[in-house]
Amino acid sequence: MTRDEVASLDAADPLAGRRERFELPDGVIYLDGNSLGALPRETPGHVERVLREEWGRGLIRSWNDAGWIDLPQRVGDKIGRLVGAAPGQVVVADSTSINLFKALAAAARMRPGRRVVLSERGNFPTDLYIVQGLADLADVDLRMVGRDEIPSAIDEGTAVVMLTHVDYRTGAVHDMAAVTRAAHDAGALMLWDLAHSAGALPVDLDGCGADLAVGCGYKYLNGGPGAPAFLYVAARHHEAFRQPLTGWMGHATPFAFGAAYEPAPGIRRALCGTPAVLAMAALEAGVDEMLAVDMAELRRKSLGLTRLFRDLLARECAGFGLTPVGPEDPERCGSQVSVAHPQGYAVMQALIGRGVIGDFRAPDIMRFGFAPLYLRYADVWDAVRILKDILTTGAWDRPEFHRRAAVT
Repeated sequence: MTRDEVASLDAADPLAGRRERFELPDGVIYLDGNSLGALPRETPGHVERVLREEWGRGLIRSWNDAGWIDLPQRVGDKIGRLVGAAPGQVVVADSTSINLFKALAAAARMRPGRRVVLSERGNFPTDLYIVQGLADLADVDLRMVGRDEIPSAIDEGTAVVMLTHVDYRTGAVHDMAAVTRAAHDAGALMLWDLAHSAGALPVDLDGCGADLAVGCGYKYLNGGPGAPAFLYVAARHHEAFRQPLTGWMGHATPFAFGAAYEPAPGIRRALCGTPAVLAMAALEAGVDEMLAVDMAELRRKSLGLTRLFRDLLARECAGFGLTPVGPEDPERCGSQVSVAHPQGYAVMQALIGRGVIGDFRAPDIMRFGFAPLYLRYADVWDAVRILKDILTTGAWDRPEFHRRAAVT
């Protein structure tokens, strides 16, 4: 493919106009939307209105007048439309880790007599840490197996299967329907982490029969650094869902100020403390950008971008020690491409120094995320050209590129 052919892809792109809705610095090719989404242009104005009008003028009245008290469910229902969840099953609150703790503890109670939380060895470490922490407090054990061993490892002792839908290192996608079915066939519950799925590819939680799911708001949902996360509980489990962080916002009548906890009906019982209004305002603006496009069209462009990147890497960067990581078929991956290199950290730092922003995951993986709302095919072409130059000249082998920062 030539540069002119790449330009023609951008000219024909039905999502091309969405790029103008994001703040993107000149001279930067942003391939890290899988870690932190770009800033939507609508977000500052929306947050400013909440600051100056709702907080500044409305003051405490805005809990009622501006609907602050309903933000967790309102934004949750919007996210539900992106992950295949009917209204009333998704709530926005806290962080992904805290929501995972709630969901795992509730799942363990819903499967008495079963102790095992089953996951894969390569799962995102913090998810495994949460299970380890829960095991210190409750009668649960973490069992980890290889990715391909999961269906056969689910047995009568499994309370819940906990998996990340899109692998954070490789981008490999689990067959959500098949694994959920295997869990149910063994009497276990199924919990999905959608951190690298929500806003990146079509998800159908209800259609797949998932029981529980969590996900973050700051990656493909463009909610801003540290944005609130979300928690999905299938409606059929609401009555049995009893989570341990029994804060007042999950109470049936929080402003009755009773001494005893009584869980709220429906998804609201998954809440704990006071919602972070300003953070949710930013997240809502990001989610609204996602809702303005068709997820199938978004996925088509994602596949086009990742295919082009893979093809150009194979053609332009062969012989420089790059090793593809993850499935060869883009349709079996999320909206990212990962490659290993013995000096992956330094190479990535050199790329960032040239304006191509991706990230690095130990021990040697360079990750490139493709957010179709604001990434162009020309960006992919230029990124590979710059990578080839860095590898050809050895520009990565400078002391400043080997110096490890706190965040990689």
